[in-house]
Amino acid sequence: MLLPRALLAAVLLAAAAPRAEAFYLPGLAPVNFCEKSKETADCKAEIELFVNRLDSVESVLPYEYAAFDFCQNPEEKRPSENLGQVLFGERIEPSPYKFLFKKEETCKTVCTKTYDAQKPEQKQKLNFLKKSMLLNYQHHWIVDNMPVTWCYDVEEGQRFCNPGFPIGCYITKDGHQKDACVINSEFHERDTFYIFNHVDIKIFYHIVENGATGARLVAAKLEPKSYKHTNPENPDCSGVPMDINNQASGEIKIVYTYSVTFQEEKGIRWASRWDYILESMPHTHIQWFSIMNSLVIVLFLSGMVAMIMLRTLHKDIARYNQMDSTEDAQEEFGWKLVHGDIFRPPRKGMLLSVFLGSGTQILIMTFVTLFFACLGFLSPANRGALMTCAVVLWVLLGTPAGYVAARFYKSFGGEKWKTNVLLTSFLCPGIVFADFFIMNLILWGEGSSAAIPFGTLVAILALWFCISVPLTFIGAYFGFKKNAIEHPVRTNQIPRQIPEQSFYTKPLPGIIMGGILPFGCIFIQLFFILNSIWSHQMYYMFGFLFLVFIILVITCSEATILLCYFHLCAEDYHWQWRSFLTSGFTAVYFLIYAIHYFFSKLQITGTASTILYFGYTMIMVLIFFLFTGRPYTYFSLRCEGAHQRRKGKNKTEDAEKKTPRTACGTLPNPPCLMTIGAFCLSDGFSSSPDLLIIQ
Repeated sequence: MLLPRALLAAVLLAAAAPRAEAFYLPGLAPVNFCEKSKETADCKAEIELFVNRLDSVESVLPYEYAAFDFCQNPEEKRPSENLGQVLFGERIEPSPYKFLFKKEETCKTVCTKTYDAQKPEQKQKLNFLKKSMLLNYQHHWIVDNMPVTWCYDVEEGQRFCNPGFPIGCYITKDGHQKDACVINSEFHERDTFYIFNHVDIKIFYHIVENGATGARLVAAKLEPKSYKHTNPENPDCSGVPMDINNQASGEIKIVYTYSVTFQEEKGIRWASRWDYILESMPHTHIQWFSIMNSLVIVLFLSGMVAMIMLRTLHKDIARYNQMDSTEDAQEEFGWKLVHGDIFRPPRKGMLLSVFLGSGTQILIMTFVTLFFACLGFLSPANRGALMTCAVVLWVLLGTPAGYVAARFYKSFGGEKWKTNVLLTSFLCPGIVFADFFIMNLILWGEGSSAAIPFGTLVAILALWFCISVPLTFIGAYFGFKKNAIEHPVRTNQIPRQIPEQSFYTKPLPGIIMGGILPFGCIFIQLFFILNSIWSHQMYYMFGFLFLVFIILVITCSEATILLCYFHLCAEDYHWQWRSFLTSGFTAVYFLIYAIHYFFSKLQITGTASTILYFGYTMIMVLIFFLFTGRPYTYFSLRCEGAHQRRKGKNKTEDAEKKTPRTACGTLPNPPCLMTIGAFCLSDGFSSSPDLLIIQ
């Protein structure tokens, strides 16, 4: 992640000589801090603490900090958020927690909140606070653009650093300690809430050694605690914890306090300050297991494809070359029998071409996004950049979507070009937007911060209608303007009857089997991706993800090649839709795994959260279906014919008169090789009397 950034910095340094200035990604430049007496324009003394949305693993509904009755700072303006942050529901606000560099504070009061159960408005706020503790909602604080972490010991002596900490916890009526209540033995009262109203914050810094003044923050850790302050004006942060009985009916006062200390850390540099968080995440050896598992599947499929191409087809070619009589030549078998039907337009060619165009758009978007993520431009420190990049790329890639859809639709013999370009522009994006809008209505109704503001929805629609749709029309224009793809063989007027198929060559069993191996390559990586989405864990191993992406593309291609060859050998020439659905069926396994993950791994409760989970899952399944089905339908059926002249003029003339037309043209006994390959994205065909290539 840091290597490309360092190389780019070196290039810019050389270009800017003799000035020596470092280069950093926008928004990721280091900030120098120094004591109040040494404050300058390049060295700040005040350390600001920002608060983000609060979320829970037991609910899909996040809420912004202002929705809770915590200490707030309404005077300061909240920082601007990019499109990705808004879509992910991040709402960063300034907080009343202010520190001065190297100035330590002990048990400093922030504010006091009073709740009277007799007043409906205050009772509603208190009940909302209790509900959030019951569902284990967690704070997310930010200092110097990095999360304030709560580090604690877990099993096997490991230490986990959570980029959030809970509001509080609850002791059930039967005395069971839920969630964070296990950290303190004093939390023992039944049917009681304990709120963490005090935090001990420790900020680690590293002295700058390159000549600049001040220091840079390299870590910020806290420990949540609970105290019932008897003297709000002069708290001492000692005594019994702050408890709120579930049946309490009197006045309740909650005093929020904090302590802050500073410690120099020489072993951590600013460039590697995220490492201690990432190292406490799921271990890397599990990721390597996923890669090795995927590579084994790829090697297995590659061996199968090589065996078929080099052995089975080689036998066919040798047998074809050894035929001496016309009667033998006429006894064709297997895939040679369907050469007159192989280019027959598929049923529902309009829909297939639209899916291919949308899949092209998603495939390129995914590749470019992951490529930039591998270079470090879309790291977790650059908040919202990943989603922003994906959305912008999708909008700008309307042209290849329209071109591919139009090109294939025209090759299928379609003439309704207006319908084709309109469906390409609106069908799949419209389904996603309709699902997204319904989920947004639910979020609006629940008052969640994940609800997209009306202005942002208008902006997304403007990007779609004003940029993506016109670009799709431009691509479709060039696609329809080109001549239709000319096939090297004529399609028979009467469709050939397809013989009765065995079980594994029937459409449904073949499609179901085709998605198993691609899903086997990704299911381990899929667990970490779902964890980052629904369990609010940080995902940063984009190098692993990019490698799995490449392996997935290869696996889908080879699985489709194998099954398509088996189907053609069984004289079933309906290969277009089957090729798309064979690899696209991986999305069905993705859906099944998401259902399993919901019931076995998550603790989500509530009707709204359940609907939101499956609603967003259906969007991911549709995108994954188009992505996996799209590139592997482009098959290449290559027939290489070499006109072998026989000795003697009479033999040649006699052979030319009696030789039947084959997939290689009217050539006498041509050695015909059919190979099936993926990623054939060229625009047409090249043909010659001796070489017929379908690309």
